[in-house]
Amino acid sequence: MNTLFTQKKALNPYLPSWEYVPDGEPHVFGDRVYVYGSHDYFNGWVFCLGDYVCWSAPIDDLSAWRYEGIIYKRTDDPINDDNRMVLYAPDVCQGPDGRYYLYYFYDKRSCISVAVSDKPEGPFVFYGRVQDKAGGLIGERNGDEPYFDPAVLVEGNYVYLYGGFCGHGDRSRSGCMVTVLDASDMLTVVKDPTVVIPGNCYSNDTGYESHAYFEGPSIRKAGNKYVLVYSSERMCELCYAVSDSPDKDFVYKGCIVCNNDTGIDSYKPADMPTAYGGNNHGGLVQIGEDWYIFYHRQTNGTWYSRQGCAEKVYVSENAEIPQVEMTSCGLSDSPIEGKGFIPAYIACNLFTDKDMSPMVGMGAGSGSIPKITQDGRDGDEEPGYIANFRDGVTAGFKYFELKGVKKVTIITRGYGNGTFSFATAIGEKPVAEVKVSNTNFWEETSGEASFPDGTFPIYVTYKGDNAPSVLGFILE
Repeated sequence: MNTLFTQKKALNPYLPSWEYVPDGEPHVFGDRVYVYGSHDYFNGWVFCLGDYVCWSAPIDDLSAWRYEGIIYKRTDDPINDDNRMVLYAPDVCQGPDGRYYLYYFYDKRSCISVAVSDKPEGPFVFYGRVQDKAGGLIGERNGDEPYFDPAVLVEGNYVYLYGGFCGHGDRSRSGCMVTVLDASDMLTVVKDPTVVIPGNCYSNDTGYESHAYFEGPSIRKAGNKYVLVYSSERMCELCYAVSDSPDKDFVYKGCIVCNNDTGIDSYKPADMPTAYGGNNHGGLVQIGEDWYIFYHRQTNGTWYSRQGCAEKVYVSENAEIPQVEMTSCGLSDSPIEGKGFIPAYIACNLFTDKDMSPMVGMGAGSGSIPKITQDGRDGDEEPGYIANFRDGVTAGFKYFELKGVKKVTIITRGYGNGTFSFATAIGEKPVAEVKVSNTNFWEETSGEASFPDGTFPIYVTYKGDNAPSVLGFILE
């Protein structure tokens, strides 16, 4: 079976198909980009069951990701020595002393803790907690709103710490907060929390209506502008706000990426979701002259097995960022070569011909929906594939440089008698059709094809009974 994926490209997901690192915060330190995030399990029953890990890549080859190992264990902090809490989304910055500081929090505490390392890839050791001059822990003092999803920016003598969580209808949560810390110790508060983006209970007449703050802030500076990315009340989208100051006057600007592609009208109606969206979290990074947005997608039919993805974005001089569509190309600057084996797990769209509007922003949760998954247990280096490929399901892959493709082979497993059709646009006449039948193991089935030459997406749609799985397809 010719299933060796030989293309050396920075595709989505950018990490191996068996790795689950959501909430990705990318940072360039030296000549490498490092991604810090929480750590899901393939078969997880809640969010963030793993220890913190780090992956990095050279800035001149974003396909060559290297596993840096476990950088901080759940039990490395003395408040979790009984190992009953999990580590939620972190962020990392370099302090004025040249060391690297990991800001994090546990699911059952409302304070922010800090670990430190001499190297960006860790390992990190416990350092302390964000506190006021009297020793009060920010987020746990009387009157404080709980902190959540820390994001940090170091400028001069100060560290700007962002965070907060605003559930729908919860008037006790105001929005995204920023607290200013003393950079000499990276811990001590010099300015108490203030709200910079409103939550949904307080967004009327602010410009944030329908896109109010939910969670997951990420702060970057683009030129002389401060760009605060966040997960909005719709959960599936990463929105952004811009200010001339790091701690006030942020103005809503729009959505950068949505993990079900609502808002994109280039290849389908704007309100049509083409993936099972769910919560989202990520950040911007500039690598060389280019900017990218990191985000995550849902897999395995649950909220709890999220994978990191990334897209190239355009950032104007005024820090305006048009929304980008989800692609399979990801960090790559060019389309995928339309030859050889294409793994199913790089599908950027996965949707049905049924009404998916109830799923917009609410995440995948049904065992019968189509899903990207894998065999084995968490940590097993098993290739990803699409399961529950039922009648009317379409998987989209973008984009390919096609030339002279006259044959297509699809690799399927499981019960299903039907036809897989291949097209270069949603709803267009197929350029290939391949009939499949029940199989207990991965088997190849081929058919003639008439793909046009040029740069195109490929949409694969199934019509038939039961729900086969798809490992990928081969273009020849």
